[in-house]
Amino acid sequence: MAAPVIETCHVACCANRTPNVVSWGRGGTIAFGTCTSVALYDPQERRVEAVLNGHTGRVNTVQWIHREDCAPESHLVSGGSDNRLIVWEVKNGKCKGHTGPVCAVDAIYVEDSKILVASSASDSTVRLWLSECLHTLPFGSSFMMDVSLALLPGSRVPILACGGDNSQVHLYVQSNGELQKAMSLQGHEDWVRGVAWTSLGGELLLASCSQDCLIRVWRLCAKSGTDARIEDNLTIIKMKEDVFEVKDRVFAVSLETVLAGHENWVYGVHWQPPLYKGGELQQSLSLLSASMDKTMILWAPEEGSGVWVEQVRVGEVGGNTLGFYGCQMSPDGSMIVAHAFHGALHLWCKDKDKEGHWRPGVVISGHFNEVQDLSWDPDGEFILSVGSDQTTRLFTPWRKQDANWHEISRPQIHGYDMQCLAMVGRFQFVSGADEKVLRVFQAPRNFVENFANISGTSREKLLTSSDSANLPEGASTPALGLSNKAVFQGKILAHSSLMVCDLAPKTNEEERQFNSVSDQYQESYFHPLIMTEPPPEDHLLQNTLWPEVQKLYGHGFEMFCLASDSARAVVASACKASKAEHAAVLLWSTATWRQLQTLPCHTLTVTQMAFSPDAQLLLAVSRDRTWSLWRRNLPTPEKPQFSLYAHTGKDTAIHSRIIWSCDWSPDSKYFVTSSRDKKVIVWGPCRLEDSGNTMLLPEIKPCSSILDVGDSATAVAFCPVLCSDNSYLLAVGLECGRILLYRWSPGQEPARGHDWSSCGETDTSQSHALRVKRLRWRPRTGRVGQENHNKDGQTNGESEVEEESSWVQLASASADHSVKIFNINKRAL
Repeated sequence: MAAPVIETCHVACCANRTPNVVSWGRGGTIAFGTCTSVALYDPQERRVEAVLNGHTGRVNTVQWIHREDCAPESHLVSGGSDNRLIVWEVKNGKCKGHTGPVCAVDAIYVEDSKILVASSASDSTVRLWLSECLHTLPFGSSFMMDVSLALLPGSRVPILACGGDNSQVHLYVQSNGELQKAMSLQGHEDWVRGVAWTSLGGELLLASCSQDCLIRVWRLCAKSGTDARIEDNLTIIKMKEDVFEVKDRVFAVSLETVLAGHENWVYGVHWQPPLYKGGELQQSLSLLSASMDKTMILWAPEEGSGVWVEQVRVGEVGGNTLGFYGCQMSPDGSMIVAHAFHGALHLWCKDKDKEGHWRPGVVISGHFNEVQDLSWDPDGEFILSVGSDQTTRLFTPWRKQDANWHEISRPQIHGYDMQCLAMVGRFQFVSGADEKVLRVFQAPRNFVENFANISGTSREKLLTSSDSANLPEGASTPALGLSNKAVFQGKILAHSSLMVCDLAPKTNEEERQFNSVSDQYQESYFHPLIMTEPPPEDHLLQNTLWPEVQKLYGHGFEMFCLASDSARAVVASACKASKAEHAAVLLWSTATWRQLQTLPCHTLTVTQMAFSPDAQLLLAVSRDRTWSLWRRNLPTPEKPQFSLYAHTGKDTAIHSRIIWSCDWSPDSKYFVTSSRDKKVIVWGPCRLEDSGNTMLLPEIKPCSSILDVGDSATAVAFCPVLCSDNSYLLAVGLECGRILLYRWSPGQEPARGHDWSSCGETDTSQSHALRVKRLRWRPRTGRVGQENHNKDGQTNGESEVEEESSWVQLASASADHSVKIFNINKRAL
């Protein structure tokens, strides 16, 4: 079998901002909704196994369909804002019937292994499905927040629990082919946010959680005929029971316990899954709850007394997160996971050495809104990405452990949506957001040391290359500020003044001096960490910031794109523009951070820019459907640094719609543009053959046939390594989320279109679900983390080096909130 051309190396994503969106399967796989897709994540291997694309709206709820024999699940059901339910299997079926976004779903197997699905939506209905809609329960002006299905004890009759905004839990049973209301359970004093059934020795337990901060556990059992007829004995004190009949059998429901421990709304409850031990099904009485108070609690009855008590409490203290939306427990109960308001997963693992202790675990993370831009560092060891979730994130492989990619730093957490970034050297970058200011960041010493630990690089080598003597220890953000301040060893250096704040504890004398109002509202200070593994979410938020070293003022509107040259000496920036005066490109010196030059040419927003690899030419493409090419002049006092060399006008422009993207061939000879008109065009030549003299530039015109890619081409990138036949390899990202690979051969006949040959594309599971915003090739061959990583600790010498040189890596950023890294096998092209 031929080797695949494209392998998915890494997917960085996070859970959607909805309850019920995470489900942990018996096979050990965590399924969660991310944007319009469902991600299948293996917490042991710490990687996304698959991405299921099928919804056209946000996925709001995901649920594995558990099998009664506790074997790994073969079906998964998801519901989304596209008003649809999808049951996923090798083949998947879709159910449409709701007229509003689906917010909760559950499913069980009934006779003949058919799947019974219950769903709740914001159209104020709950529906029951068996390949088609069987029943619709209208709730008038009420909304049901969660649903849970089970089979009544000793029968195959389904019972449905619904919890909603009328503070009640409603029970429905299927009788005579109809869904009939059994009863409503009263007691909660605010919206019921979650309901969950579990089976226990011929009885059912139902847990319900509410915005009244309480959890109620209800017991449902079958009553024998005599029990039901015996009149109440007034001398015996017992819990009140509500009874209902199904097919001549009587069932009773009573309140088992009320659990009070959370200090804010409780959003999710989850029972520990049952296990088969010695051929018997065993249900551990262990209930997990998650709350907006940023904690998860594990509840269980005490041995002997049977009173339900708090066993374990885990969570965050401080930080700027907003609490947990839901929780899940692993099949064996050794790991628990919560998902937060910002989509982050928080994983805790049971400590094998200390009884009753839990420790934070390494788990997937990613942006929770559109990813706008990304960049490799010059050595190709890590990736920086920025997104509309107002964060900058840094990903690198964890070489000592699994060689999988992880987020190890969040250099910038901002108050504006991020739009663009450009690397300036190994540990410095410039970023632009929906503000008129550019900000420059430099890595602190603490990051460089931790990067060395996690990536397996020499710490001494890194510190030497980054001038460690002047590096601050870390960074912190003031309570009401947007600028990350540098924290030096023993003090904090503010931009405007010097504030001394020892990292060591204060003496009594110093403590007495802290009496001003500002000291009562101190910011959360940076704490230096020695990390040997990727940090959890609360450390990423607080202790991995990079200090801001400069602000650049000059643009009149929100930032849109950035580029830096290969010499890391010049940065070009452009902002949103509806007039020519604002569409000028500004050039900045990285040595002084002063503005060098203004380059006016375009009349609308410059959408992307790229410096040629030899740093002699700057290319800009624009919303006005034209491109401009600027040439670097020999440094003289009279001449400006860059002057306009070539550009297209209304009469010479081939693109008929906005030009989204551009890039340079690795030899600086050609450049490529891609547009909303579905066309990809290579232009050139930009230097004479063999002479290498860019001062004798020939006429620049299209030198390829027009490639029609069938959809709006939103991103394009030239591979920095030529193919074996000296043809150029290009990646094209589309509006629909697919990524195409093409080889372009300049010598072939462009008139007949023979110069282009398709050599691969992402399949449905690899593609993004929404528009590809940016494509970037790794600056050199090989796969990061694989060059020196061998599971057996052995190296195969030259053959291994040769094998690695046949691989190149491509990173993509998308509007579907994900960053993906692909391994491309050049031999298989």
